[in-house]
Amino acid sequence: MKYNSLIIIPTYNESENIELIINKIIDLDNSNDILVVDDNSPDGTYEIVKKIKSSNNERVFIIKRESKSGLGSAYKVGFKWALEKNYNYIFEMDADMSHNPRDIKDLKIELIQNKFDVVIGSRYLNGVSVVNWPLSRIFLSYFANFYVRIITGMPVKDATSGFVGYTNQALSSIKLSEIKFNGYAFQIEMKFKLWKKKFKLKEHQIIFVNRKLGKSKMNQNIIFEAILGVIKLKINSFFK
Repeated sequence: MKYNSLIIIPTYNESENIELIINKIIDLDNSNDILVVDDNSPDGTYEIVKKIKSSNNERVFIIKRESKSGLGSAYKVGFKWALEKNYNYIFEMDADMSHNPRDIKDLKIELIQNKFDVVIGSRYLNGVSVVNWPLSRIFLSYFANFYVRIITGMPVKDATSGFVGYTNQALSSIKLSEIKFNGYAFQIEMKFKLWKKKFKLKEHQIIFVNRKLGKSKMNQNIIFEAILGVIKLKINSFFK
């Protein structure tokens, strides 16, 4: 392994975005490898990444899964791969350009220089930093995170953020087989378990920009899983 950081990007039908985000990450510096975990996208996402990789790009890797199996399970596959390769810092981010690749540098500073164990790209650290979301979506997300803080007691303003960096030590402390949730609840569960283990979590302000291309994967099942999952997490924590 030549580079000390891995950016994990789960994909399903992201052919309009994937090449752009890979190129932007590569252009940052030479310390970030990229792992795409694709859920057998029918729109050619996998083929685009394979073409990038075949052009002698040793920093790009791809895992193709047999079917669409959810965000959480995709990240667990990526985390397992990252830990086996012994990356020092592991990041998760969306493929749709809603997370700005330039923010990776700032998140890495929090982990490397400021010695935090988990860094969260936060939309709600200082007010609301979201662009081009309808007001209804902002209210849903903002108050969902408020709900998470009230139920869990976890001092994180954006527990559903999908732009997160982990140290190897923090991530390897989690038994991935015990992570049960798959949507937004997955994001909450990861942060909650690491917080309960006394790892140091830090939120870093980002500006989240709604996707311009492709379709959102949000659905009602994901929302309900998060609402019920938070209560389940809190109850289960009393017995551990």
